[in-house]
Amino acid sequence: MPAATPTAAPRSHAQFALSFQLRCLGLLSGVKATRLEAFSDGVIAIIITIMVLELKAPHDIGVGELKRVLPVFLSYVLSFIIVAIYWVNHHHLIHLAQKVDGKILWANINLLFWMSLIPWATAYLGSNYKDSLAVALYAVVATACGASFYLLRSTISCHHRGDEKLHAVHCRMGRKNLLALAIYVAAIPMAWVATPLSLFLITLPAIMYFMPDRQLELQQEAEPHRQ
Repeated sequence: MPAATPTAAPRSHAQFALSFQLRCLGLLSGVKATRLEAFSDGVIAIIITIMVLELKAPHDIGVGELKRVLPVFLSYVLSFIIVAIYWVNHHHLIHLAQKVDGKILWANINLLFWMSLIPWATAYLGSNYKDSLAVALYAVVATACGASFYLLRSTISCHHRGDEKLHAVHCRMGRKNLLALAIYVAAIPMAWVATPLSLFLITLPAIMYFMPDRQLELQQEAEPHRQ
């Protein structure tokens, strides 16, 4: 009588969980910078679309009616510029990523979450631009976005500790990030002291970041390999 073929023992829940975690880690390690950038571009495009949908054409004809919607339009312009600057700098930053791991993925998701609140803060500011709370809330969202970008940059820089040129680029970017953060933080209490000055402080980092770092662009061009 032929011997029975031994059957594989059923896997325990612990073994199944371990196998699932290993597969997830494999997927995470396989995520490329191009996919991360494409996903982020899609989210940022949606953010801009939501903002522009908040712009309502005036029902009446006349200069007075246009003046009434001017604060909403100006708040949209400010937010559009800020989002555009984040997109440009995010593009250059992701191009420096030698590899994408779970920490970078979640740091990027954190940045996108806070950026997704910009349309809400923009609509609230446009309708209540003279109110201290509206200006302060906008400054809080701007601060959270700036801190999230700093976290993403710091996470990516961990992979560049052995590269002196990239380390120098990250140090320079970090100092600029911290300066912008300090300005945003100062704008929060300033909203209750002088609202126009608080709005100017919120605008100041956008002026600082309007043109991308030329050294960052040169370093990106010098990197032939990208995942």
